[in-house]
Amino acid sequence: MTAHAIFDADLLRRYDRPGPRYTSYPTAPHFTPAFGMEELLRHIAAGNASGRPLSLYVHVPFCESPCFYCGCNRVITRDTRRGEDYLEHVLREIDLMGEIISPQREVIQLHLGGGTPNFLSPESIARMVERLAARFRFSTRADRDFSIEIDPRSVDPADMHKLAAIGFNRASFGVQDFDPVVQEAVNRLQSVEETMAVMEAARAAGFRSLNIDLIYGLPKQNNAGFGRTLDTVIAARPDRLAIYSYAHLPALFKPQKHIHARDLPSSEEKLGLLALAIEKLEAAGYVNIGMDHFALPGDELARARDAGHLHRNFMGYTTHATTDLVGFGASAISHIGNSFSQNQRDLDDYLGAVASGKPALQRGLSLGADDVLRAEVIQQVMCQGEIDIRAVEREFHIDFASYFADDIARLAPLVADGLVEVDAMHIRATPRGRLLLRHVAMCFDVYLPAHAPAEFPARVDQGEERPVRFSSAI
Repeated sequence: MTAHAIFDADLLRRYDRPGPRYTSYPTAPHFTPAFGMEELLRHIAAGNASGRPLSLYVHVPFCESPCFYCGCNRVITRDTRRGEDYLEHVLREIDLMGEIISPQREVIQLHLGGGTPNFLSPESIARMVERLAARFRFSTRADRDFSIEIDPRSVDPADMHKLAAIGFNRASFGVQDFDPVVQEAVNRLQSVEETMAVMEAARAAGFRSLNIDLIYGLPKQNNAGFGRTLDTVIAARPDRLAIYSYAHLPALFKPQKHIHARDLPSSEEKLGLLALAIEKLEAAGYVNIGMDHFALPGDELARARDAGHLHRNFMGYTTHATTDLVGFGASAISHIGNSFSQNQRDLDDYLGAVASGKPALQRGLSLGADDVLRAEVIQQVMCQGEIDIRAVEREFHIDFASYFADDIARLAPLVADGLVEVDAMHIRATPRGRLLLRHVAMCFDVYLPAHAPAEFPARVDQGEERPVRFSSAI
């Protein structure tokens, strides 16, 4: 994917329908409580035998105040004692998993997400990392990634030096929009000055990569205000940016009920915000990594994409494709071998499970041979914007055209619209199709019904059926 994306408003408008983000395949709605400890232990044992390196993720669910746009699993509180109690349970979970995962496996990636990880003090975070280091073998490689999500409103710039001393070398800062009118509408008041002070402190502390998250489609957003935000962010020169589309689903996410639909940009206005972001970022030298992620050309993500080593998982885009992902904390998801597993989502259920001395597993999925094959194809689409047909045939010993005959047929409308090119060697998104990679991937997703409507029955935690709604693809 070397050419710049082409923004075609008419095509984007026509294809603006819901679909998965493909941080996994099969996607999380298909995880089932029938997946139990026996299956998880079997996959962990296979991973131990393989010696695959590890990526570790810790979920910290607490936030001091609610952001109305948020759809994350979080708990609103200012009581820091709840964070300390939670930490004790995470430490216990680390001990439990450390007993069944080989200590010989190298940890090359660690990520703290939330919620707000810096709800915990640097001293508490240091305890967590020390326990992880005691139970797992941290890599000493220069390219190891230890990253943390930061809310600039609730961190002292001096804390960035403490986090660097703990070992963190990447940070992601939530911004969303600097326009005060938008901030008031989403209950997230955050000044440019406090954000830049934390970023500058991170750089001074030796963080080698900084990311900023923005959202387009928020209430009361317009080109003038969002343009000023983009200019401010570009001037700060973060190494990476994520420009997410706001998905208004108040029936699923209660905080969004505070957002009035009348305040949201129209579909036309929302497309204009996306076009503005792409125009400004590409003019500033950023390259589109995939979907809504951008990076400077020298960033490791950009280099990995160019080398064909980019990977996508629950932590987003990453350069570490050959690891097993082990998640800790409420709702955390693991990807171990050919399996997915998720911890209890409800905080009290998570705390109770760990307190009883057992892993907090709630649901998961063992992947069949077809799942593994399609997951690789979808990974190639999402990370490289193309499918290397011959490579897939060699790895999986199939005839691609025969195996995926129905899927290739589903690509026909995308080919007719100039979004995809298909030949004997490759299936490739064109510059016009670069912003619609989710639609290409959806053609290979057998869990979606025909035409991928906005909702469809899917199994959820307690085994009942309910409609699952995906976010809009634009």
